[in-house]
Parts: sequence; structure tokens; C-alpha cells
Amino acid sequence: MDTILQVRDLVTKFYTLDGVVHAVNGVSFDLQQGETLAIVGESGCGKSVTVLSLLGLIPSPPGRVEQGSALFRTPFGQQDLLKLSREELREIRGGQIGFVFQDPISTLNPILTVGEQIKETLTRHLNLSQEEARERAIRLLADVGIPDPELRYKSYPFQLSGGMRQRVVIAIAIACNPQIVIADEPTTALDVTVQAQIIDLFQRLRSAMGMTLIWITHDLGVVAGLADRVMVMYGGRVVELAAVEELYQNPQHPYTRGLLDALPRLDSRETRRLVSIQGAPPDLRLPLRHCPFAWRCNYAYDHCWQEIPELVATAPDHQVACFYDLNKGAPRHG
Repeated sequence: MDTILQVRDLVTKFYTLDGVVHAVNGVSFDLQQGETLAIVGESGCGKSVTVLSLLGLIPSPPGRVEQGSALFRTPFGQQDLLKLSREELREIRGGQIGFVFQDPISTLNPILTVGEQIKETLTRHLNLSQEEARERAIRLLADVGIPDPELRYKSYPFQLSGGMRQRVVIAIAIACNPQIVIADEPTTALDVTVQAQIIDLFQRLRSAMGMTLIWITHDLGVVAGLADRVMVMYGGRVVELAAVEELYQNPQHPYTRGLLDALPRLDSRETRRLVSIQGAPPDLRLPLRHCPFAWRCNYAYDHCWQEIPELVATAPDHQVACFYDLNKGAPRHG
């Protein structure tokens, strides 16, 4: 597959009154055309800040992208998202890269109908007439599974349920047939039944549109049937990156294994107590000098406290940042 987005050495910091927060610390990854990449990790690990940094959505001040590159393949050639002006990024956001935010009620404008909000994206990026935009907006509402789309076109966000509001946000994100859609924990604020419906909707849209998807979540259980590859983040760094089946069958980072052990298994008759990861995430106001997971890791040894492990390939489609080999039960170095 062709690489549509190539991120290298992304560093984002927040300069607050309490100190400098090192939110993203040298993140690198590739996104392939047509794939779904899941970015997982607990709250505060830097997964949302990573993608917000790429699109110029970090509030500044206090946030600032310190370094890195994000080469995005557009119909007009390759562009570095981190070097574009605000106006150039506005043309890409919504047009070539769609974004589904976590909370639809704060995403949608309460004083505009949902139809007007979809039309705004269509007229800005596709230069459609008002009537053409209206017809396409109604079709989009139908495509995302909203019943009676002509009626709902005239509805305000407060008149819709949480699940329907999220479908409207998805309709806005896919309105211009973007090359990439980023979904930032799009099911967190919804009940379990609606979560399943939204995930099913994304799968259907991905199949119908052939879209490339970045799915951000803290729940590894959600991505099992959705993602092609999984990128696990911790302490603002990528600690493991692998194909989804490989990651579930052969997790090679202690943090990833801890996340998987904390998942309830409904497909097993064996009764076992769920395992929790002891301790707390690192204080990102302090610059990292060693493995960020060392404080909570049962396998940490001297080398882990001396330097930060880099991502190394352990298989053709598997990378891990850990000095300890879980499969061999021994350190990788010395």
C-alpha cells in the first residue's frame, strides 16, 4: 500500500504556569492508504495531542509544536502539515482530512440547524451552490443512518439524541470525501448499544468509501475488529506498533500486555481475575530520562533507568520500544 501520511519525530509541549508539559515526545509513524490505524493508550498518554498537533488544533498558547514533520500526500503533491499556514490548514481540515471529535454536543453549533452546518463544509470546500449543498447534505444524513433525513436536516443539535448528534458529526467529517478521517474517541460519550452502532457505521463507510481512518481510543477491546494496525502510546511516546492480530496474539511490551490482561474475555470459559496496572502514569512536566513505564513495570532492570528505549523491529510488521524480551524472559541487551 502507498503511504499517505508520514510523521517523524513529532514533539509538542505545553508551557503552563505549573511548568512545561512534555505531551508528545518524538512520535513517528506511517499511515497507509486505505488502512485503519488505531492509536491506543490511557488518558494523558498523548494520543489526541498527536493528531491535533498535525492539524494545527493545539491551543497556542500554551501549546506549541516544537519539532517534527508530517508529510501528507495530497492531489497537488506532498505537503508538510507542520509547515503550512493557518489558512492552508483550514483548506485541508474538512476538505482532505475529516475530524470526528469526542463530544458531539460541544462540536456542533447550538444555534444552527444540522443541515446548515453540513452545508457550510460543502460550500467552503467543494464550491457547491446552496441547493446542491442542501441535496448532498440530506444524502449524507441518510448515508450515516439518520431516519427521515429531510426532517432532521432542519433540526437543531439539542433536538437529537447523542447517537444522532455523533452521526451528524460523522456526516460533516466525510462530506467532502476526505483522504483521511480521524476519529478521536467517537464512542466514549455514548452508551454501549449506540457505541456498537457507530463502530458498525464506520466499518460500512470505510468499505463503501475506501477511506483511510485513524481511530483514537483508550479501549483495546474496541479496535479488535476495526483496525488493521495498532499503535500503543505511553508517556507521549510510541511503545509498540504492530498489525492488530499480531499485537493481540504476541504483545511484546509490558504495558500492552497489561492493557490486554485488563480486558474481560467473553470467549473463554476460564475464570480469571482481571489484572490492573499498578501505579500512575509519569509526570510529563519532567523531561523523560529513562523508560517512561519503568516505574510500573515488573520487568524493569538497570538498563531501563539509564536511557529511553527506541522502537526496534522484532518482526516484519511489529515494532516495540522495550529493553526486555517478554518472549525469552530476558533482557534484549546485555
